[in-house]
Amino acid sequence: MHDLRWIREAPEDFDAAMARRSLSPLSSEVLELDARRRGMQTELQEMQARRNEASKEIGQKKRAGESADTLMAEVAQLKDRMAAVEEEERGVGDALDRLLAGLPNALAAEVPDGPDESANEVLRVQGDKPQFDFAPKEHFELGEGLGGLDFEAAAKLSGSRFVVIKGQVARLHRALAQFMLDLHTREHGYLEVQPPLLVRDHVLFGTGQLPKFGEDQFRTEEGYWLIPTAEVPLTNLVAEEILDQADLPLRFTAHTPCFRSEAGAAGRDTRGMLRQHQFEKVELVSITLPEQSEAEHERMTACAEEVLKRLGLHYRVVVLASGDTGFGARKTYDLEVWLPGQGAYREISSCSNTGAFQARRMKARYRPEGEKGTRFLHSLNGSGVAVGRALIAVLETYQQADGSIRVPEALQPYLGGQEHIAAS
Repeated sequence: MHDLRWIREAPEDFDAAMARRSLSPLSSEVLELDARRRGMQTELQEMQARRNEASKEIGQKKRAGESADTLMAEVAQLKDRMAAVEEEERGVGDALDRLLAGLPNALAAEVPDGPDESANEVLRVQGDKPQFDFAPKEHFELGEGLGGLDFEAAAKLSGSRFVVIKGQVARLHRALAQFMLDLHTREHGYLEVQPPLLVRDHVLFGTGQLPKFGEDQFRTEEGYWLIPTAEVPLTNLVAEEILDQADLPLRFTAHTPCFRSEAGAAGRDTRGMLRQHQFEKVELVSITLPEQSEAEHERMTACAEEVLKRLGLHYRVVVLASGDTGFGARKTYDLEVWLPGQGAYREISSCSNTGAFQARRMKARYRPEGEKGTRFLHSLNGSGVAVGRALIAVLETYQQADGSIRVPEALQPYLGGQEHIAAS
């Protein structure tokens, strides 16, 4: 959500910020609704003041034994007029709120301009691509060969974009999540949380998934939404709160299932586990002071990178261009892991700084030390990392010519010292 004071004071800057998001100028529409609402609020205040004054005059006339009929008629008219203006003011306010709620965050100045992912900029590359003396297979071939990925069984149960993970591959998947949680809690200072997987409308609104992206979510008949990411409940832990500056930053992590309808993804990544309706992630969320959020963004990205480094995976870090940056983000770094079987880099983590955008929607504030007033917090989120995609990367990176998988050293303690996974 945007600060109306900024739009009033710098409408040209607001329009320029929206232009980077490929939106036409909107400041005049916003300011016209804002002016109408403020005018009605002023009118209501004036009518209320006159109503109070007239009521006093009625009392005075009655005590003096004089007729107060004219004043009483005026008060009745004011009451009717106030009710009409209040209703109109609510309608204009709702229209303004809907307009602002549908607008994306303003991008950080350093975000590169470009229409889509083709304009993303590579910042750094970690490690060397793994080399093979045989043609590497894709993860679904390896998983099926190990008896650990069953897409046919999942299709019978749920349809497309699901998988049944079994046996040693399921154990490897679980080990990955445990490894990530231990790393982030023991070494990176995140507090582990187990949040609800079903949330109400206002929670998705707070992080920006509603109202614009409702079709991307799954909703129950009872009105709950299945979370698309643990970012949603974790960030909302501070909704409508006023925190003390001394308590910041807050850092949360959670391992949860995530659910996405993948609306608009027809025909994309239909084979394997890359794009599914149900998957698991270890999520990172930070709540910070405004002046700390840029440094926190770098820190969070480094925490996610450490997962890939310890797993020995080759990856690169890219900063997303304006046309590829998500609705709520000011700036986003993607970690793209190399998948030898596919011969391509694929996103495995996305770390975003949303600034005060989500905090305004959630009404999440802090009280600066020594000040009476409050300010909006800054929130950040990132994958630390996507468990299913980490499984894909491990299977493809550590595959052997016979179809077995060498277990990365970092995961061996979670598998009882097991060094290889072979077909059962």
